[in-house]
Amino acid sequence: GWVYRRYVIMTELPSEISSDIISSEQDSENSLGVTRMEAAFGSGDGDENAFAAVSQGQAEVGTIFNRVYRPWRGTLGPRWTRNYAIYRHHVYGMITSKGHRYYHPFIRLAVLFILISSMSTLGFLILGSLIGEPEIMRPFGLNRNNIYAKILGFFPRNALWWPLLTALVIGGMISEDRAHGTSAIYFSRPINRLDYAVMKYLSVASILGGVILLTYVSYYSLAIVVEGHGWAYLFDSFPLFVSGLGISILLIITYSSIGMALSAISKGKFFPAVGFLSIILGTKLVAFLIDSLFDRSIVYILSPYDNLAHIGQLVMGINPGYDHPVAFSAVSLLAMNIISLYVISVRVNSLEVTRE
Repeated sequence: GWVYRRYVIMTELPSEISSDIISSEQDSENSLGVTRMEAAFGSGDGDENAFAAVSQGQAEVGTIFNRVYRPWRGTLGPRWTRNYAIYRHHVYGMITSKGHRYYHPFIRLAVLFILISSMSTLGFLILGSLIGEPEIMRPFGLNRNNIYAKILGFFPRNALWWPLLTALVIGGMISEDRAHGTSAIYFSRPINRLDYAVMKYLSVASILGGVILLTYVSYYSLAIVVEGHGWAYLFDSFPLFVSGLGISILLIITYSSIGMALSAISKGKFFPAVGFLSIILGTKLVAFLIDSLFDRSIVYILSPYDNLAHIGQLVMGINPGYDHPVAFSAVSLLAMNIISLYVISVRVNSLEVTRE
């Protein structure tokens, strides 16, 4: 259906013409789209001295204002195109801000710095291969411990690079939509809340995963080339590469879940970023101090990083550095991800649809 409203604007007219207008025939039963014009004023310079000219007859001049709301009868784009628009808006914005989300130049420079710093191992590999120094190749060459350290090494990667990268990306991912009411723009389109949350999640995971996986794959590929190993070594080391790849994906999922949950409960950029760094580094520090004082390794299950490291040591076949069973770390890591996803779901469901 439709709703039509007719507005009458009453103005004070000069005394010499008000009687003419008042005495004109009034018709309150005008049909839709038909009105009666009795007088007109100019709109140019000198209007302050203008006077109304009263028409001698009635003129049907058509519709002045008519607003009719009708449902969209056209063909909507497929669901994936609408979801891809959300994904592209955030991911492409890290590269170019034209038509996409604006990231501060400092954030872009910080991400570029993290990418270059994470690939510094490649420079040592090339240097070691050129001078033939085994002391350089030993800490940076391709082996089980170095593959593990490339992803789960605490310093500098999980102490600086990965948490900082996640903190820079998650700031304002959902919190800005809540603070500025832009969620109403999303949901005014045929976009449901599940698609909204999934695309936001994938945007964070893609940026984080792009840096982590690019540096990891580059390291493995270059190490194979510069060390001059044959096909036999490649086949032997490939299972280690796949294991490291699985741990990398698990790290990306965990960091993205925690970061998105913090962004969902906030209304600004500062709290999610600082809160994420506090969770990753704070829990690690507290667990380390308690374990050092009371020799209780079980407290490490409170640290997302240590849970990942414990599982990674088992997968990579490295002697574990924790006394508690790896099942405790697995259950704790699973609980962290489930709780984070639940918080995201609840908060996204509470986002407003309209903006008053």
